[in-house]
Amino acid sequence: MKDIVFDGSRRTIEDICHIAEGQARVSLEGGDAYKEKIEKGAEFLDHVLEEKGEVYGVTTGYGDSCTKKVPKENYYLLPLHLTRFHGCGMGDLFDDPTTRAILATRLQSLSLGFSGVSYKLLSGLTGLIQNDILPRIPQEGSVGASGDLTPLSYVGAALVGERDVLYKGDVRPAAEVLAECGMEKHRFRPKEGLAIMNGTAAMTAVACLAYKRAEYLAEMATKLTSLASLALKGNSYHFDDKLFAVKPHEGQAMTAKRIYTDLSGHSETDIMPEKLQDPYSIRCAPHVIGVFYDAAPMLRQLIENELNSANDNPIIDPDSRSILHGGHFYGGHIAFAMDSLKNIIANLADLMDRQLAVLVDEKFNRGLAPNLSGSTGDYSYNHGFKAVQIGASAWTAEALKHTMPASVFSRSTECHNQDKVSMGTIAARDCIRVLELSEQVASACLLAFVQAIDLRVKSGEIEADRLKPLQNLLDQVHGDFEFLEEDRPLEKDLRDTMAKIRSRYWRLDYHG
Repeated sequence: MKDIVFDGSRRTIEDICHIAEGQARVSLEGGDAYKEKIEKGAEFLDHVLEEKGEVYGVTTGYGDSCTKKVPKENYYLLPLHLTRFHGCGMGDLFDDPTTRAILATRLQSLSLGFSGVSYKLLSGLTGLIQNDILPRIPQEGSVGASGDLTPLSYVGAALVGERDVLYKGDVRPAAEVLAECGMEKHRFRPKEGLAIMNGTAAMTAVACLAYKRAEYLAEMATKLTSLASLALKGNSYHFDDKLFAVKPHEGQAMTAKRIYTDLSGHSETDIMPEKLQDPYSIRCAPHVIGVFYDAAPMLRQLIENELNSANDNPIIDPDSRSILHGGHFYGGHIAFAMDSLKNIIANLADLMDRQLAVLVDEKFNRGLAPNLSGSTGDYSYNHGFKAVQIGASAWTAEALKHTMPASVFSRSTECHNQDKVSMGTIAARDCIRVLELSEQVASACLLAFVQAIDLRVKSGEIEADRLKPLQNLLDQVHGDFEFLEEDRPLEKDLRDTMAKIRSRYWRLDYHG
């Protein structure tokens, strides 16, 4: 368990993922200096209101309604109504890890001290995380500016004891669960409802989780390429360092080196490769997978900068005694990162699907059994991985279909006040869907490629020494998957394998 203290310091993608997966103990900095820093913003805002200064979303209505003045006696009702009228989300609910990530991401932004909120509000958000009280947040309804208003309204509602939450596996009224956990229902101070909702927490939380899943999938695609090359009696020199030294994309070269190392069990006495050049799906795998690694630093920077930003409106700076009206809720950077990442991931799915297509086809698989069937000679009714390849092709096609960039589908909303929006949340959700489908393809390939290796071993075409760099993964798969001799339904095997990919169960031995 990792200890993560929210104190306004910088957080990483990994921090959010640890919290999402229940692998961190979360606390809020409790020192006097930090409390004073947070309260300073709320007190400055109170001072401005006492002097009858105009503050958007505090003394005015929201969005296009900012021309409507709010009487002083309604300053505390306004944020409550904001959470209520945005309670119109639809679609599937975010799962538990994503909900935890959303809570942590919003807490991080507010903990920077530029949102004019009270320390008590931060304590309430921290309490939700610590007690694992999870608002039920629908995925659909955000255009990504003004931030994730509708999804985050469910966080605000939970804090004030409204709507339902998930607690210890049961869906219950928020007020009831807060009382059981010894937490008070929060009373929003002016702007606190807006500060909770007017930001990019949902899309950024999803982006953090997507990045880590993509990182592991790239490693899996690398390992699968090694297995596929070995099973195909491929040419390991496609991955030689000297070749990649003349095209200096670092991520591409790193991928090639990993594959070459995996194939380093070859010796001078090994038989020559079947062909001088392997299909592109083998030979060009580093050029496909390497795109992720070369883009990853930029993607990480975009996601983590958003994670560590004050992204509501207006920004409250008590030190300069400024109230700054702007558009930091706009999720364009996350939209770009997620549109880019889903393209990279879908290309990984397409690569893996093409490798599988080569290996099951007796016209191209260089002597392997048709459809990788383990049947002892009678292929007339045993069809091995034939249907699995069809399924993988379907999953790949659906993943590719989702690569249309969401960010270009901006809509004018909210009486043309929000007339250019990011669609960042839709892009992030698309990215997760592409990941889900690509992980399904990877699960099919892992089982099929291990079957192909086993067929070579059974026929005496691969010596044990050549498997040493890949033996760890082979042993893991053999522990869960029975060699496919006679046809059987493979759905359970596929689902179990996919779940392990999603949880990063397989030890791939790639580091740095």
